[in-house]
Amino acid sequence: MYDNSDMVNRSNSLKGDFRSDTVTQPTEGMLQAMASTPVGDDVYGDDPSVNELQARFAALVGKEMSVFFPSGTQSNLAAILTHCGRGSDLLVGNKYHTYVFEAGGASVLGGISFTPLPTEEDGSISNESIASHVKPDDPHFPETRLLCLENTVSGNALTVDVLKENAATARKFGLGVHLDGARLFNAAIELNVNPIEIANIADTVSVCLSKGLGAPVGTLLAGPSRLERSIKRNRKILGGGMRQSGYLAAAGLYALDNHVNRLAEDHYRARLLADSLEDLAERRGVGIIQKTNMVFFEPHPNDHQPLLDHLRSDGFLVTGKKPAFRFVTHLGIDDRDVEMFVYSIKNFYKGK
Repeated sequence: MYDNSDMVNRSNSLKGDFRSDTVTQPTEGMLQAMASTPVGDDVYGDDPSVNELQARFAALVGKEMSVFFPSGTQSNLAAILTHCGRGSDLLVGNKYHTYVFEAGGASVLGGISFTPLPTEEDGSISNESIASHVKPDDPHFPETRLLCLENTVSGNALTVDVLKENAATARKFGLGVHLDGARLFNAAIELNVNPIEIANIADTVSVCLSKGLGAPVGTLLAGPSRLERSIKRNRKILGGGMRQSGYLAAAGLYALDNHVNRLAEDHYRARLLADSLEDLAERRGVGIIQKTNMVFFEPHPNDHQPLLDHLRSDGFLVTGKKPAFRFVTHLGIDDRDVEMFVYSIKNFYKGK
């Protein structure tokens, strides 16, 4: 198993943070890489660490180029602005991050409308839905220009075949395809495929370094070289041009070298967590679903707030989403953390 003994020490009062894989802290090895990396001014294009990261990542996902961004939200917005003009329309799953959790940036800043499509239980959208929601060539309607896909979706790893069919349907209507692949490497590990196979379905793809890969900040947006100038211009417009960002790029390089294959351990611990709680599903009617590094735990509605309070008082951080909690395993969670977390949850139910 992966040895995370070099993790930066966390607060003694905190037993485990299961809120998200965004809460990871840099390892000592990552911090050393950041401290020793050569840097330059990335706006001028002369930061060697950023340039290396961008080239490495582009090759890793089979694209001609990639651009380093401060955040996934900004990279997705830059991609949308690159594919669409003001007055355009894009198609997106109604539960996808670009539609639900990115503050409507494409509409607010780009004058672009969203057409949300029904998201299936597995996180996919149907080809029929894509085809039926492309706007007709009529001046009464905005022009549909882009399909935004996602992988993983709430932990669900969508297969390459499903994504290929979605993309093929979109291209029949002349649409571009952007993939929000914030957790693309989780999907590749779960499906046992090369990341290139997933990324190839889209024109542009964004991947976060600050989730399962454990970097403190950063996302890469990859695509064809013909879009590089437009992507960089949109990054500048959005305030994403950085200077000596090689220190952050070094964290990303370290993550690509050391933290991709270990994502399988996060998936293993999520399965361990779900399996260890399975008896509650039988005895207490709790809903438990595990996908990649996420476990969705749905207690009786009357137990939701009391369980949240219990876990927090017991030293565990979780989100309070209803109806189901989302427990996320990551670089900062080991087998012992899972064991203590399970014990705390079962201890709550013992008192009922």
